[in-house]
Amino acid sequence: MVISNHILGFPRIGVNRELKKAQESYWSGEISQSDLLLIGKNIRQENWKQQKDAGIQYISVGDFAWYDHVLSTSMMLGNIPERHHNINNSIDLDCLFRVARGSNPDISASEMTKWFNTNYHYIVPEFNKNRILKFSWNQLLEETDQALALGYNVKPIILGPITYLWLGKVKGKHFDRLDLLDSILPIYKHILDKLSHRNISFVQIDEPALVLELPEKWKKAYLHAYKYLNGSTKILLTTYFDSINHNIEFIRNLPVDGIHVDLIFGKYNLFDLNNKIPKEWILSLGVINGRNVWKSDLLKWFDVISKIIKFRQSLLISSSCSLLHSPIDLEMEKNLDQDTKKWFAFAVQKCNELRLLLKALEDNDTTFIKKWSDPIYKRSASKKVHKFEVQNRVSKILNNNFSRISNYSVRSKEQKEKFNLPILPTTTIGSFPQTIEIRKLRKDFKENIITFEEYETSIKKHIKEVIKVQEELDIDVFVHGEAERNDMVEYFGENLDGFVFTDNGWVQSYGSRCVKPPIIVSDISRKKPITVEWLKYAKSLTKKPIKGMLTGPVTILFWSFPREDISLEAISKQIALSLYDEVLDLEKSGIEIIQIDEPALREGLPLKKSYWNEYLTWAVDAFRITCSNVKNTTQIHTHMCYCEFNDIMDSIALLDADVITIETARSDMELLEAFKKFKYPNEVGPGVYDIHSSNIPSVESINILLKKAMKYIPLDRIWINPDCGLKTRKWNETISALKNMVKSAKTMRSLIKNHII
Repeated sequence: MVISNHILGFPRIGVNRELKKAQESYWSGEISQSDLLLIGKNIRQENWKQQKDAGIQYISVGDFAWYDHVLSTSMMLGNIPERHHNINNSIDLDCLFRVARGSNPDISASEMTKWFNTNYHYIVPEFNKNRILKFSWNQLLEETDQALALGYNVKPIILGPITYLWLGKVKGKHFDRLDLLDSILPIYKHILDKLSHRNISFVQIDEPALVLELPEKWKKAYLHAYKYLNGSTKILLTTYFDSINHNIEFIRNLPVDGIHVDLIFGKYNLFDLNNKIPKEWILSLGVINGRNVWKSDLLKWFDVISKIIKFRQSLLISSSCSLLHSPIDLEMEKNLDQDTKKWFAFAVQKCNELRLLLKALEDNDTTFIKKWSDPIYKRSASKKVHKFEVQNRVSKILNNNFSRISNYSVRSKEQKEKFNLPILPTTTIGSFPQTIEIRKLRKDFKENIITFEEYETSIKKHIKEVIKVQEELDIDVFVHGEAERNDMVEYFGENLDGFVFTDNGWVQSYGSRCVKPPIIVSDISRKKPITVEWLKYAKSLTKKPIKGMLTGPVTILFWSFPREDISLEAISKQIALSLYDEVLDLEKSGIEIIQIDEPALREGLPLKKSYWNEYLTWAVDAFRITCSNVKNTTQIHTHMCYCEFNDIMDSIALLDADVITIETARSDMELLEAFKKFKYPNEVGPGVYDIHSSNIPSVESINILLKKAMKYIPLDRIWINPDCGLKTRKWNETISALKNMVKSAKTMRSLIKNHII
């Protein structure tokens, strides 16, 4: 019996977010491409060293990406939309960034969406039947050679061909994505052949689509693809985020050399699985949670693996998925309470967990893993974690707490009379540009360099400026700009009991965008009003309606690192009750439009449809709890972005928000197809420009999108807004874009009034 360890990938951003800083410096012209390439090389070399030093035996190569790994695969295959080619049709690093970010105002970026059920985003491949595909991007081979030259035992990682096709979209004339399979397989074969001449044991080919409930033709495509790829080098077929139990009968017949399964998010009878997969296959067990920060119960996994080990010729222990979703190094955290810190393991520590577990299995000695796991056993009895009053309040929630006083048709009439807004009212999603000055102000306050009074005075100055800008732009419903907020989840976590925060717990969301999720460590409650005073001040500065901005319970849950000792449903309802208190306090203070953002609602959807109903029931209930007892005249908004709505339109309608604002510009209003098939009963604000691009939308381009929206949504139920918040944009871009948005709204109103449209 041979047992080894590996991980499915390591975070690529650098321990101090070196990649983010280098990307943004390159995009702004502050550093050269050669500088950027050198920084990337240094990050990779440090990643390999950290894995090796922590005791990982097979070092991952191919997990580094300049934006995201799906886009890297598109580059490798030469699958670049024609609009992103330059005059020489060269496929280079600048081409990659054009696809991801767009270029001039007329060339839009490719669409972006969530990677399965995570908060990581990828650039959606665009498929065109006539596009000629060829091997065009040598990154994997170059990086493999770099790691080999440094003496590492290298394991290359490639996104599999079937999952790649599954993740993309057909553009232009419709055809079946699987028609492209025979075009891309020779490219994959070429890469595997090249790798076979290098000193590697096997290649990790990621096929997470295998956990889905696949149509029959896609199952057949797997057999066709891997028969073609079989032969040149050993393949470890890699799955994660759920189980493959339902697909095991065809998977076991694939001509591969091993399978990785996720034992954290996939529910398996390991003995049954062992009996169903070929004895000669490598079995890789994902036992360390790659998506959370908690220490693993290594004693439990020692027990599980010890029982299966004698049945296999070759066994690997691993992370459940790539550690891309985990912060890098817990040792960077100098300000965490020491007892609390003992509960956690970041990427480096997760590698160490695999070393400890491997040694325990080899030596049949649990001494060290008992010591490692001891803090999580002690935590289970901690009074800091379990709070009776919070649990008691959740237990008293009744189903009648979930409904508004009246239905939308009644509320809508009262709201229209109250607010007297024009047709096609304009608003923004919440945040305005977060300047260096604002970020420094928050940092100085956090570090006690300035007093609260100084901080409050300065934040109010920024709120006043945002109100003045909106007055000058003549926007209809104002926001206060969120200058006091670092992140839409972290900010609320800081103001609720039950969360702890890191200084350097960054994870990549997409490209150069990194987030620092809070960690939910105990039962959650609200300490005091969170947003009320800032909103009251903003309201005092204008006669226009002010929209209060809250992050919804499901998004706070999924964009944090949740507890693992109670259910996600229980956590969501604890958060919902805290937000319910905030909503009522906002209403009492005169804030009569309140937006409760839920961009993570679709993200939390289980990967198997058979589990959807259970999740959607409690997720919708959590949202409805937050606004269940507000007046008819209090208008509730929600916001969603970067996801496919078609799957969950019934549940979105059940949220019963008066207005839903959604990202649609990047997809050229394609997402509104869902509203064509499903007659959404309430009001909709389809985003009319992409805030993730520096391109300034023209009035005409916004007009075109609005005319498309009018085909799907009744005119009296359309709002006009950007795709998302504006915190990442510069002020000059923001003002120019919003000016054109308002001008477009007024143009369209005039055309409607004169019966031209």
